[in-house]
Amino acid sequence: MTRANRVRAVIALAVMALAAVLAVTKQPRLGIDLRGGTQIVLEARDSAGSKATSRTTDDAMEVLRQRVDALGVAEPTVVRSGETRIIVELPGLQDPREAAEVLGRTAQLTFHPVKGTPPKGTGEKPSRAGEGGVLPDESGRRVQVGDAAMTGKEVKAAEAAIDSQRGSGWFIDLGFRSKGKDTWADLTGKAACAPPGDPQRRVAIVLDEKVISSPQIDPSVQCDQGIKGGNTQITGDFSEASAKELATLIEGGALPVPVEVIEQRTVGPTLGEDAIEASAGAAVIGVLLTSAFIVTVYRLLGLLTAVGLLCYGLISYAALLAFGATLTLPGLAGFVLAIGMAVDANVLVFERAREEYASAPPRRRSLRTATLKGFRGAFGAVVDSNVTTLLAALLLFTLASGPVRGFGVTLSIGVLASMISALVVTRVLADTVVARRAVRARPKLTGLASLGRVRTKLTERAPDWMRHGRRWLAFSSLAVLAAVAGIVLRGLDFGVEFTGGRLVEYTTSSAVAPEQARAALADAGIPDALVQSSGGEEISVRSEHLTNEQEATVRSTLAELGGEADKVRDELFGPSLGDELRQNALIALAVALSAQLAYLAFRFRWTFSAASVLALAHDAVILVGAFAWLGKPVDGVFLAALLTVIGYSVNDSVVIFDRVRSEGGTPRGTAFRDIVNRAVVRTVPRTLNTGMGALFIVAALAALGGDSLNDFAVALLIGIVVGSYSSMFVGAPLAVEFERRRDSGKPRRGSGGGRNGSAKRSKDGGGADSRPPEQLPREPRKRPRGRRPGDNGARV
Repeated sequence: MTRANRVRAVIALAVMALAAVLAVTKQPRLGIDLRGGTQIVLEARDSAGSKATSRTTDDAMEVLRQRVDALGVAEPTVVRSGETRIIVELPGLQDPREAAEVLGRTAQLTFHPVKGTPPKGTGEKPSRAGEGGVLPDESGRRVQVGDAAMTGKEVKAAEAAIDSQRGSGWFIDLGFRSKGKDTWADLTGKAACAPPGDPQRRVAIVLDEKVISSPQIDPSVQCDQGIKGGNTQITGDFSEASAKELATLIEGGALPVPVEVIEQRTVGPTLGEDAIEASAGAAVIGVLLTSAFIVTVYRLLGLLTAVGLLCYGLISYAALLAFGATLTLPGLAGFVLAIGMAVDANVLVFERAREEYASAPPRRRSLRTATLKGFRGAFGAVVDSNVTTLLAALLLFTLASGPVRGFGVTLSIGVLASMISALVVTRVLADTVVARRAVRARPKLTGLASLGRVRTKLTERAPDWMRHGRRWLAFSSLAVLAAVAGIVLRGLDFGVEFTGGRLVEYTTSSAVAPEQARAALADAGIPDALVQSSGGEEISVRSEHLTNEQEATVRSTLAELGGEADKVRDELFGPSLGDELRQNALIALAVALSAQLAYLAFRFRWTFSAASVLALAHDAVILVGAFAWLGKPVDGVFLAALLTVIGYSVNDSVVIFDRVRSEGGTPRGTAFRDIVNRAVVRTVPRTLNTGMGALFIVAALAALGGDSLNDFAVALLIGIVVGSYSSMFVGAPLAVEFERRRDSGKPRRGSGGGRNGSAKRSKDGGGADSRPPEQLPREPRKRPRGRRPGDNGARV
């Protein structure tokens, strides 16, 4: 083992050991869509006295955290997102109304003097921030409250306690800050001037336009003296639960700024568990099928690739734990793409190693040398394809939000893990194995002793696909037009993430026809509900405005039609949030594509870069059009699938153009079109092998993933097939056309055409012959008079 290989082996062992420790000692953080529960996103708003800033939002977040604790939810999380947004996750909580009762009380806590009871016949005026009005007290009776005397900012602490000595039951011990002490003494002193039993002897504590408590001042308190010292007790007929709830509302009710619910998502526990089980089962089956395929093609080195895939899985899982990233359903797309790239890196290496082994003279053939040159030759393509994908992932994480941001996180982790597993772990295993004497004596065992069946047949037939480049582009243009027609004629069914509104999915005991449910909901006062059924006992109801009370009506209506109705998913998005998610996703996608365009132009040339991006756009339009024709929803899961397809397409194009760059040096006089054709033909085995490996995983997701992953898997199936086609028959012909136009104004030499000249086979092995140089005919060639060796009139 060489010194470099020993260093790589030490690094690989250290990485795997650290990954194993993390996997054993830490638990993954699952998103609400995988573990079940409720997620609520609130946004701070400006008020008359305060402006929503990052500081006031942090203060509001601390208040909300105290409110969340009162719900008794296990392991809740409250974090700030951006400047003025707060994300609250409540695992296991299935009824969002319960959370809204606490979190939805967005007004500031205020203390008011009670002016008495309003005269009969007077209307009620809802209380606003700091204003007086007529409100029902905690018992439902109307009282007239004055202007706010103080706010919850002056509350220092509120705690429920029980008087075990006197047996008076539960009470709330209330304490005030320095300024609040004097204000409370003045407020209670004025109230004490009223006789006992008079409503004016009460103080109203108001939260979210509701009187949560209006205690009567004790007879022992004297007029204009009030309760001094900063501490007081609120007594009454409290149970333990009601006392703790009131204490929590008083102590946690002092929001510095009002907040508004802009997103609400509830997922049933069975849906999350089913998604995890389906994803895990599909991943295991997909990896096993992919490993079996790779072993069949590459034999012993394919077996090492399978081991490398297992290492990739462990490394990426450990990285997810180390960074504390949240794994969501759309985030699984990033790992699917990274698995394909991990396989792709090994396929690139092994195909190059096969070429090196076959090109060497029989007596000087060496498995170690071929493997070494394979890793060196494929290194540029592996780095370029991973860097372009990683660049897009980082930009998506930085600029986007919601599911797109989660996709960027998991994709970044997956790409880095795939590079480590392919270029470090698999290389150490491969170098160690091919150095064994028993393996060197049986080169066929490694899978490097032949070019493979596909490559051999292509070598024999020597297809000239680029001769029909414009026909391929015309066919692709028709496919794009068909996709655009679907988008225009059928339209896109945007999910609530992008349109705003509420979507609730139920399962019923027996199937309910959507028409029947739509009519019943219209009779129940919800005429604008859009009802859809995915088959069987599953039915969804979507509406632009659907309150919690209306949702309860929807559930009871469906229960009357189909038996018991269980809610499995509940998503609410404000219209402004939908516009923002859509806009941010488009901006992030545009910036990511621009960055990829610039990087590819720097690494290759602008013609290659433009061809890659146009091929990518071709794939994206066809996939969106296919979903329009199929009537499938365009939501966050679809967006993750679309980003996966884009990454796959860029990866394919980079591999081909990297091969064009390496082929451009030999032979000297070959036309550019023939070089591109040779590069495409020689990368076909890699494209097929990588595509098959990815399709095994996606097909397993489609078959086992259930409804939550079915649309995602369908999008990937379409995208992988279209992406494999476009890299060869859209990107490559476009590069030829761009080069022809770029050189159209340049003077030509000889009669053989310029860079994109004739399609005739050149005498030095150019043209459409895809055989490696060592397999070309070696008969002596006559040199035409007046020409230099290798000068056939065509130049690169």
